[in-house]
Amino acid sequence: MLKIIYILFFFFLLQNVFANEYFLTLRNDKVNLRQGPSFEYPIKLFYKKKFLPVIIQEKFENFRKIKDHENNSGWIHISQLSKKKAAIVIEDDAYIYSSNTIYSKPIALAKTGKLLIVKKCKDEWCKISSEEAKGWIKKTFLWGLL
Repeated sequence: MLKIIYILFFFFLLQNVFANEYFLTLRNDKVNLRQGPSFEYPIKLFYKKKFLPVIIQEKFENFRKIKDHENNSGWIHISQLSKKKAAIVIEDDAYIYSSNTIYSKPIALAKTGKLLIVKKCKDEWCKISSEEAKGWIKKTFLWGLL
């Protein structure tokens, strides 16, 4: 009986830890990812893609620990983050359609790593836009703030 209580406690603890993670996007074309939560820490890498989605994992004062779609992690100042909806294509052969069904006309093929601005999502589909196309794509092909 005690084992069951421990297992349930551990399950609920893990559920709360992962429930605190959420998506935001980068506000600017150049954002510094730092090794720690202050301007005193060295820069690990530069992001050069506005609206790139990131997962917020921790908070410390005005800094947020993030993880990107390539599992890079570090700290970003909160002023460099936005609530603009965007996503990265994570699957090959992700077609963009004219409406939210696979039976509609395919407009474009979104390659893995392509950044898309998300207008709205319904059930299994998201209405998106990019420089090349506007249309609908399946949610399963996307990673980001939907």
